[in-house]
Amino acid sequence: MSVTCQTIIDWMEQLAPKKLAEEWDNVGLLVGSPSHKVERVLVALDVTDDIIDYAITKNVQMIVAHHPFLFRPMKQIRTDWAQGAMIEKLLVNGIAVYAAHTNLDIAEGGVNDVLAERIGLTNVEPLSVTSRQSLVKLVVFVPKESAEEVRAAIAKAGAGYIGEYSDCSFMTDGTGVFFPREGTDPYIGEKGSLTRVEEVRIETIMPEEIERRVVRAMLRAHPYEEAAYDIYPLKNTGREYGLGRIGSLSEEMPLGSVIDRIKEAVGVPVIKFTGSPERVIKKVAVCGGSGSDLIPKAAMRGADLLLTADVKYHDGQKADENDIAVADAGHYYTEALVVPVVADYLRAQMASSKRKADIITAEGTAADVFSFR
Repeated sequence: MSVTCQTIIDWMEQLAPKKLAEEWDNVGLLVGSPSHKVERVLVALDVTDDIIDYAITKNVQMIVAHHPFLFRPMKQIRTDWAQGAMIEKLLVNGIAVYAAHTNLDIAEGGVNDVLAERIGLTNVEPLSVTSRQSLVKLVVFVPKESAEEVRAAIAKAGAGYIGEYSDCSFMTDGTGVFFPREGTDPYIGEKGSLTRVEEVRIETIMPEEIERRVVRAMLRAHPYEEAAYDIYPLKNTGREYGLGRIGSLSEEMPLGSVIDRIKEAVGVPVIKFTGSPERVIKKVAVCGGSGSDLIPKAAMRGADLLLTADVKYHDGQKADENDIAVADAGHYYTEALVVPVVADYLRAQMASSKRKADIITAEGTAADVFSFR
């Protein structure tokens, strides 16, 4: 089955919904058409001239990047300027570009979860909560003999999760009453006769963002020509989303040892940090990329160390004032870990949907901007 840009977009927005992105961000399809056919996808941290050249040599039709290369509004596209030349090269070579930035930072399984897992944190939760998942309740009425098939379809589509429990639903027996009018083709009963049927009321809970997917699955499994169902908004909320993560090491360690662990875990040659190497570290906050604004929040949440990047001189002073150590492992190194994770996710989606497109990665290019000695 063929793959389009829209297919990849749908999968990426299941992983990192656009609504999670910060208001100032620019995420989504930046270049190209959703209907563009795709045979090979390149997953990269950045879209640079070198990355575009690499994509051309590898016959790539779509780049999925973390950083949006189109960020601020453009008033003109000058192909004699660097950014305009990149846009021209992408269009001439039929390469679409999609970006998942702060939404991938915030999303479960995104940049910060990968970083927290890599350095061995447990009991991980968002550092700074930015939103909470909206929940809805689905109620559908099904003839008794089809109730299990419809319930299973709803659960398979992602509804019915409460904490670590899946397939949660409630089923009640009752009597359905309807009158098939002219032009109908009833599954049960006859046109022109009031019909009473033993039915089951199935109700379950789901995140609002998957409502359309679940309803489509329910309707495909439902035997009725016109299924009766309701969607109720709920005041109770689901998962918390937020910037950064905070968690605990399995045991207390001196800061110097934690720095060595981070260097090995993310592959960074050098790390700059504040605080005494002998300071005891147990609780650690992380924020891939530029996260020094989270120093006060991390300190308030009881973190002994914040791992992030792009830490400036006055950020170090702020850390001392808040009695928290800060480690700067570099913007590239704290985020590049997500590239192979996204690639593996897209490969899994490809396999489960029985579609065919190659997923390749570009790693290392951005790190070569700077040299380390």
